Amino acid sequence: MTLLHFGVNALEKAKDFVNGCERIVIATGKTSARISGALDDVEKLLKGFGVSYVVYDNISPNPWASQVEGLAKVIWNEGADAIIAIGGGSIIDTAKVASVIALSGGTVRDYARGRKPKRSLPLLAINLTHGTGTEVDRYAVVTLDEEKEKHGLGLKYPEVSVDDPRYTLTLDKRQTIYTSIDAFYHSYEAATSKVSTLFAETMAKEAVFIIVNYLPNLVNNLKSLELREKLLYASMLAGIAIDSASTHIIHAIEHAISGLQPKLAHGCGLALLGPKGIYYTHKAAPESSALILRLLDPTIKPVSEDAEKAQKAVEKFQSEIGFAERLGDYGFTEKDLETIAEYTMKRLSYLHANTPFPVTEEIVKNIVKSAL
Repeated sequence: MTLLHFGVNALEKAKDFVNGCERIVIATGKTSARISGALDDVEKLLKGFGVSYVVYDNISPNPWASQVEGLAKVIWNEGADAIIAIGGGSIIDTAKVASVIALSGGTVRDYARGRKPKRSLPLLAINLTHGTGTEVDRYAVVTLDEEKEKHGLGLKYPEVSVDDPRYTLTLDKRQTIYTSIDAFYHSYEAATSKVSTLFAETMAKEAVFIIVNYLPNLVNNLKSLELREKLLYASMLAGIAIDSASTHIIHAIEHAISGLQPKLAHGCGLALLGPKGIYYTHKAAPESSALILRLLDPTIKPVSEDAEKAQKAVEKFQSEIGFAERLGDYGFTEKDLETIAEYTMKRLSYLHANTPFPVTEEIVKNIVKSAL
């Protein structure tokens, strides 16, 4: 499990992680770690303890297996004692899998096909967004280069994580919306999953309450530390929720489409597919769906007949916070429906295990079509 330090200057509480280390690999993206101020803080911490380090920044959004394996090679070659990941979901996910490969061997493809990790390098995750939840869960999402298959792997938790709202202040409006929407759908799907629990529902409901009440203000006041902290807390709760109950149809289809088009941000894909996915979910699991969506529209009832009302409530919320994109903006057309449906149905096993209704290719196509 993960020891989480939450709040302003939370990195100060993570000193024990680096104390005693001689060599650390820092995993980052190209710019966000530096712009947020997190990388500067980490470098000061490491220098204060006399720890040498190397920075690996060859990680893109929707990371590739080759990037994960490249990081694992650097970890091994450097003889690192630990790894520090500074970023959002893509960076922390890459570091999780690389920390396993560096000590347990194998490739990303091996773990996607069922190989189990034996050992992993200690990982400190410093989260820069209020959407991922990966700093408190065991999941990582990586795309295989040749097949363009996006896989969710449940390999390890970070040993220590840091959630400091100061590091989210540099998120622009678009990323603020994307990451917060990610946390919203984490919560909704955790609460409505076939394997959901009372604990997951409780975490999910509180997370959505915060998102619904504070995100509309945040998108118009991006430099509010108080609002950032609230959204970061909601994201953390949502991460715990999916660690307990997982996600299902909306995430599964999004993984298919962003595997085919890596330029599509994860939160954006969820927002595009989500309303229609919620229509089908509310129809099948109206009680758990209404538990969450009443926070958007108190008139939504726990009955299947309110599925369309549920869909419209989410569409309205997304519109009000400024989301107005379509899948067509990323080059998708109706010609892609067959490929997306086939990929989703055949390659993402958790779709069928967790979705609260029997999923057919026709349903997948209808959800994708609604987003074009």
